[in-house]
Amino acid sequence: MPLPPAGRVPERPLPPQDSRLDAVDRSIVAALRDDARVSNKDLAERVGVAQSTCLARVRALRDNGVIRGYHADIDPRALGHDLQAMIAIRLQPHARGAMGGFMATLGRQPEVLAVYFVAGANDFLVHVATSSTDELRRFVGDHLNRDPAIAGTETNLIFEHLRATGRRDERDTAAGRE
Repeated sequence: MPLPPAGRVPERPLPPQDSRLDAVDRSIVAALRDDARVSNKDLAERVGVAQSTCLARVRALRDNGVIRGYHADIDPRALGHDLQAMIAIRLQPHARGAMGGFMATLGRQPEVLAVYFVAGANDFLVHVATSSTDELRRFVGDHLNRDPAIAGTETNLIFEHLRATGRRDERDTAAGRE
């Protein structure tokens, strides 16, 4: 079975009650969070289950949207995109009914690294990487501010970025499995 594309989101997002995991699933998720490239054999050994059980569990976690994808974390600077920014976007009231389509369209722009639908004064936060301030200005001016669905934008430059190692489940911490 081929792996889903990176960042795959299930067609129906999981309600919290549907994503309850048992101890084996939590161990699998913790191990994959630490090293998504681990082989099924090594993963099964770490978790303490048979390889076939481990493979079935990982597939079920993917199919249920718990594991949303696998990806390589590439530094944008290595690709010549030295300038990163977070852009807050506020939509026009009439455009709020098409947020899903807007979000998908925005996510296909080459400058966009991530799109967050947020609560508060703004509707979206967009993480972008460009090669220069001129390219960032063109993206905001030509793609965002000319869109009639957008009421306004606010751009904040990112000076430094640290990818967190992830929230540890309280049960993992209490059991000493940090």
